[in-house]
Order: sequence, then structure tokens, then C-alpha cells
Amino acid sequence: MKFNKTIQIAGHEISDSSSVFIIAEAGVNHNGRLDLAKRLVDVAAKAGADAVKFQTFKTENLILDGIEKAHYQKRTTIASESQTEMIKKLEIDKNFHEALIEHCIKKNIIFLSTPYDEDSLKLLLEFKVPAIKIASTDATNLLFLEKIAKSGKPVILSTGMCSLYEIEQAYRCLQANGCKELAILKCTSNYPTDPSEVNLRAIKTLQICFDTIIGFSDHTEGIGASPYAVAIGAKIVEKHFTLDKNMEGPDHQASLSPDELIQFINEIRKVEKMLGSKEIFPTKTEENTKISLQKYLVAKRDIKKGEIITREKLIAKRTDGKGISASDVYKVLNKKLMIDVNQNQIIYWYNLTE
Repeated sequence: MKFNKTIQIAGHEISDSSSVFIIAEAGVNHNGRLDLAKRLVDVAAKAGADAVKFQTFKTENLILDGIEKAHYQKRTTIASESQTEMIKKLEIDKNFHEALIEHCIKKNIIFLSTPYDEDSLKLLLEFKVPAIKIASTDATNLLFLEKIAKSGKPVILSTGMCSLYEIEQAYRCLQANGCKELAILKCTSNYPTDPSEVNLRAIKTLQICFDTIIGFSDHTEGIGASPYAVAIGAKIVEKHFTLDKNMEGPDHQASLSPDELIQFINEIRKVEKMLGSKEIFPTKTEENTKISLQKYLVAKRDIKKGEIITREKLIAKRTDGKGISASDVYKVLNKKLMIDVNQNQIIYWYNLTE
């Protein structure tokens, strides 16, 4: 079974010819508070994101007790606190999800969330989410991928920390278990990602290796690498954002501010306009410019009626679009003039004969 080359997420078509699908990643930047989560939805909707994404997990299903934090988490939170203690405060329950989804509907933005365990997957499926996002941490969790694939939902797979072989394993696992719509996101799981580790060329590798939609999960600072990823061909882009970079929590510092999120989305849309069409032709405005700037054939010196046209008798100059294009010079050579033509006079087709 092959994957569809077009993905449908809540009525949004994602394909090689569609606009980029932009996911504003709220993640856990709500700090466990529904009011902050709703404000994040408001910011994402105002900025023009297609979807806003959160994270759904039960701490006891996700991690063993007492596990240390990642290095970047130690820098941005209380160092003595374990990873378990940190993320327990960021769990959101069923009622929280329900209120958040209702708010997304009100704001006309797609709600997405990443499940980190089977119970969380069941909860999201109960809410009929339009797609399942798989975090890089579960890209090698084949047992979990099997269950996600069998849900029948479109899948967006982040691939941070993965080798090409591991991505292929995930691809085959999802494919074998019934997933029909898959997007693979190039990702580097460092927060923030140093420019030397972004490796945007890998997007091309993924496009060659996998017959599906390819996108980019961006952890670089500021507007960062996403506009360049779009120029290479990414059709889904995901980026963390926050209400305030100075808030307490693991991801705020590496996230976009509300104003930066607006700039980020505007920049991506600008890149899309610049990419334009694969076809090569003069644009509408160039057609007018062409009249003034491209050159046409005129007499380099006085030429008498009956003379044969040779290279030495012609020169190309701008003529406001009148006469014979300089590109047709080979069709003009060796023809005879039917009239006298003075130096710098425009030559027309009706002036010529065999």
C-alpha cells in the first residue's frame, strides 16, 4: 500500500502544490493553566497559523520516576527538579482538552496535540482530532506507531535524533499497519538548534527516499530556518511559540514571542509568493517592461532599396517594442529591403522581401 501524496487535515489540503501548512506549537507553554492555553490559541489564530498544537501525556505512562532532565531543560527550569516533577505540572486532563478544543473552534483554528502514550492517544481519538502528530521521542517506538497507524488518522511524524534507517523503519511500520496519509518532518532535537546542525539539505534526501509529504519541525532561534526549509520544499512547518519568553518552563526561552510568530508566518507566506511557478515565462508586469527594455533591429547605417541585409548593416536598440525583435535576426539576414532605410530607422517585416 502506498501513501497518498495529498493529506487532508480538517478540510485543509496539503500537497506539493498547496500552500504550506503552518502549525503553531504551543506545546506545554500553557504551564498547566487553561487561561494561558486559551491565550496561546488566540495568539496563534491572530497570527494566521493553520493549526495550534499542544502535548497530551500521563506522566506515569511517559517516564520512570526520578529521571534527569535534558540539558536544555536544566538551563530553563529549576535544576534540582527531576524531569518527572517538571512534566507532572504540565499535564492537561480531559476537561482541559474539551475546553481548549471548544476555544479553537470558536477561534476558527485547528486543534492538534501530540500523544505521548496509549491512554493519551485514546483520549485524542475520543475527541476526534483530525490528525495525530508523533513526537521525535516516539519515532522509534514501533509498538506505539502500530496503534497510531490503525487509528486511520493522517500522521505527522517528527524525526529528530533519528538515522535514515530509523525513519525508514517508522515509515514501513506505519505503512504496514494501515496509515494512508503521512507527512515526515525533518527535525533536530536541540532547543535551540545551532545553525550548523539544522541540515536543511536532508529535506531533499527525505523527498527522494519517501513517497510522501515532507515538512520541517523548527527549533532554531527566532524566525530561523523555516523560510529556507519552505524554499527547499517543506510543505508543513512547525514552530514553538509562547506568550512570554521569560515565563517559567522548559520551552519558553526557545519559543517565538507573539510578535515573532506573526513575523514568522508572514515571512513564510512571502517565501511562498516568491517561489511562484516552475514554468518560465515573462510575468504580466514584465510584458510591459519588455516593451521598453528589450531590443529590436534598426539600420546601423543608411541602406538602399534592394540591398541584401547582412550583419554589418544591423544593430539592436530599444524601440518601445516596435519593429523586429533582435531574437529574429537570423530570419532577417539575406533578405532584401523594399525601401530606403536611414541610419537608426526601425526595420519592419513589411519592409523586407526574399
